[in-house]
Amino acid sequence: MRQRFSLARLAASTSLVAVVAMGLGGCSTGMSKLSDVTGSIGGPRAEAAPADPVRAVEVYGERYRANPKDADAALAYGQALRANGQRAQAAAVLEQATIANPGNKALLAQYGRALADNGNFQQAYDVLSKAHSPDNPDWRLLSVQGTTLDQMGRHEEARSYYASALKIAPGDPGVLSNLGLSYMLSRDLPKAEEALRQAYASPRAGIRVRQNLGLVVGLQGRFAEAETIVKADLPPDQAAANVAYLKEMLSRSDAPRGAPKRTPVASLSQPD
Repeated sequence: MRQRFSLARLAASTSLVAVVAMGLGGCSTGMSKLSDVTGSIGGPRAEAAPADPVRAVEVYGERYRANPKDADAALAYGQALRANGQRAQAAAVLEQATIANPGNKALLAQYGRALADNGNFQQAYDVLSKAHSPDNPDWRLLSVQGTTLDQMGRHEEARSYYASALKIAPGDPGVLSNLGLSYMLSRDLPKAEEALRQAYASPRAGIRVRQNLGLVVGLQGRFAEAETIVKADLPPDQAAANVAYLKEMLSRSDAPRGAPKRTPVASLSQPD
């Protein structure tokens, strides 16, 4: 039986700070940047977001508790919770906010992302479908919907969402990276590499794209090339850590015969 790769988020490590803070050219992947929180609060109340994620949760939590039905306050608090890794709490806050503010597309979008964070992929897909419409699609949400479909093993459907997203945002490295990983999940490594090389060529590509391309190249047996990719233009400590990461990921697909099979871990991009 052909093994199907599984996807999980990259664990945060000192070598992958850029992955957690994110940065695919202004798109975050999974965890929202704190600067995005400030942008969600308009009007005279807008202020610089606290740089410390814990402090941000305190500040926006206080604002939210003062008026739980305030959509902007709930949105900012939910984003701050996600940025701080409090995913279950973020989903709970945003769920209540969508109930109090039915039809609020910004809240639905963040709630859908929070559900995806927690592995509730079908529910995330359904909620995100309500956050935009076919006549006014949001390419970022199309990409996130694609990731939920990939997580459910519906790879052909996922790729149709990435294709739609790329029509709106041609060459976006986060979407291309997701497309590449979708091909990786169905064992089409040449197509995976092609999409990831397009993503890597973008000046907006971040460390996550580099990691994913290196992994796919390594899975095809070209470890020296993969090592060059993950080390390129990085300080020695980060380069060494990335090579160690690559070796660990590849070892998960090379377990001895009869040993428990571990699968490579890759990261889908969830642009906010």
